[in-house]
Amino acid sequence: MKQIIQSLKTGEVELIDVATPKASSGTLVIKTTKSLVSLGTEKMMLDFGKANWVSKAKQQPDKVKMVLDKVKTDGLIPTINAVNSKINAPIPLGYSNVGVVLEVGSNIKDFKVGDRVISNGHHAEVVKVPENLCAKIPDNVSDEEAAFTIVSAIGLQGIRLADPTLGETFVVIGLGLIGLITCQILKANGCQVIGLDLSEEKVNIAKKYGVHAFVSNPEADIDTVLKLTDYQGADGVIITAATSSNGPIEMAPKICRHRGRVVLVGVIGLELNRTEFFKKEISFQVSCSYGPGRYDSNYEDKGYDYPIGFVRWTENRNFKAILNLISENKLYVKELITKNVEFAQTPEMYKNLNSNLKELGILINYPKEIRLDDKIEHFQTAIKPSQSSKTLGFIGAGNFTSQVLLPSFKKEQFDINIISSSKGLSGSLLSQKFQIPNTTTDNEVIFNDNNISSVAITTPHSSHGKLTLKALQSNKNVFVEKPLCLKRSELDEIKEYCSSQKNIPLLMVGFNRRFSPLVEKLKERLNSMSEPMSIIMTINAGYIPSNHWTQDKDIGGGRLLGEGCHFIDLARFLVGKKITSYSINAIDSESKDTFTILLKFEDSSIATINYFSNGNKSIAKEFIQVFCQKYIMEIDNFKSLKIHSPTGKKEKIKTSSQDKGHNAEAKAFLKALRSGVPAIDINEIFEVTQITIDLDEQLHS
Repeated sequence: MKQIIQSLKTGEVELIDVATPKASSGTLVIKTTKSLVSLGTEKMMLDFGKANWVSKAKQQPDKVKMVLDKVKTDGLIPTINAVNSKINAPIPLGYSNVGVVLEVGSNIKDFKVGDRVISNGHHAEVVKVPENLCAKIPDNVSDEEAAFTIVSAIGLQGIRLADPTLGETFVVIGLGLIGLITCQILKANGCQVIGLDLSEEKVNIAKKYGVHAFVSNPEADIDTVLKLTDYQGADGVIITAATSSNGPIEMAPKICRHRGRVVLVGVIGLELNRTEFFKKEISFQVSCSYGPGRYDSNYEDKGYDYPIGFVRWTENRNFKAILNLISENKLYVKELITKNVEFAQTPEMYKNLNSNLKELGILINYPKEIRLDDKIEHFQTAIKPSQSSKTLGFIGAGNFTSQVLLPSFKKEQFDINIISSSKGLSGSLLSQKFQIPNTTTDNEVIFNDNNISSVAITTPHSSHGKLTLKALQSNKNVFVEKPLCLKRSELDEIKEYCSSQKNIPLLMVGFNRRFSPLVEKLKERLNSMSEPMSIIMTINAGYIPSNHWTQDKDIGGGRLLGEGCHFIDLARFLVGKKITSYSINAIDSESKDTFTILLKFEDSSIATINYFSNGNKSIAKEFIQVFCQKYIMEIDNFKSLKIHSPTGKKEKIKTSSQDKGHNAEAKAFLKALRSGVPAIDINEIFEVTQITIDLDEQLHS
């Protein structure tokens, strides 16, 4: 299939080939018939992409600070690599999609193959969308009309926050697509509506809906509104304009009555004049997209609904409300279509896209033929796979895969023949970037291919255990990014399978820190020492919001399971002996991501792992100290190793840039494949994983 993407670096828009997505639990796969260009949002993204570096930095000062902090702690080269990786990653465009359901994932009851639906899917021939972001289209609503549902819901949510009542007067500032739709919904709600815009054409359209619309004039707008409200002021103002000017927010309180309300739906300058809001006790609120549920992974990704008795209008219910308004002829959108574009011509359309004041709804038309009985091909190939001992398939195409693992594996000249991603786009982009000949959205393609001898698993943590077991059962060597698994039952299954087989494929977990050049040098020194050692690791992990996927127990497992295992493994590697006892203490919090682990080893060595999320990023992330035979050895953020001898002699080893061992890790895996000797003993992998799971249970008991 084909999909539209935009480069954040240059602003250029392309139509690229992407593997067709495969339905998973709670999702629908939809064949697109129409999609609507959101002129304001997409034009803003195009302008950002075309801007130079200085302009990009001015638009995102918070990101600039993050970059400067990373330079201080990690060094210049890793920071440059990270920034380039982000800015070079194209993004999909579009969020107003209409189509027909091709596949229905498990745990979905209300949709079936063949249903006409709207969704917030991208501009693509086929999209994969969670159930709560889809709604069925009434029979009397055309695809063209339904395409306006998502952008209309944005206006509707702003209205819900404004809470209008019958007979009130509202001012809508900005009569673009969302502004004109907002006017209509307010009228349907029994309100008197005043509209202001710079475009005479848009003002004339608003007048057709019964709106008191005027070409905006900053000197006259206030008097105009006051006259129409008997000098009481409007009950509320909804700002749907897109401008960097502060004009709308400066005018809004002046045209409101006492205790009026102002809701921002668009994007404007936001230098508020406190005095104007203070004198009239005016409320101000920013509307978030389509409504409650937006950006909540539990609602959008996992499909949990908010009880209607507590949250009457979710984003999905807003979608349905818009469709009902269109169906009942209370919202007219067809006349807002100002241009129709064939899907194949979209790059040229974006190239010529400008801020034409006459432009409103640009509708993209897709090839009409839809055959529901055809088998969907979830595989895209460009070159026939070669056969070699290094043939590798990647499952997972996220940021870590793109920025770290694929560059490391390609550097070691692995023959990577295929990459799998859940929706298709990220895998297709990485296949182009790293010259991987095949992409798929179906992992079974990799497991069933006898030419693929090894698999790298870099998906979200919750899938590691099942995919690892499946790969081993498919007779594939496995490199799985940490952790090996999140559940004791998954670990038991993997261990049982490995113990039941005479010859099992190689299994390696991405414990990269043990392969860091500085750790290797430290290990060499420790090998010559006979006494027990004391280890202190301080990890300034930094704060991650509780709604981040890594903090989700069902997906990321939390930071102990997801990242703490790294440092347990590192201590196990440095000591070189089994861990005999362990305990954990944590600051009481919902996420429990600030903790201290105590380990003791069979040779009486001890290790303390301080994993702290309550620091700040101005200090380096990781600091390791080892005390043994009157030596003190320190690794500072994997950039330098200091050795303090009993005689007072100091030795310092520095690397040219921070090196956490990812390249050496890939090299070790390749060496293991060639020699048949594991890079990490499988019993150590099981030991570290078991202890991490035990500690996590202690942490949450």
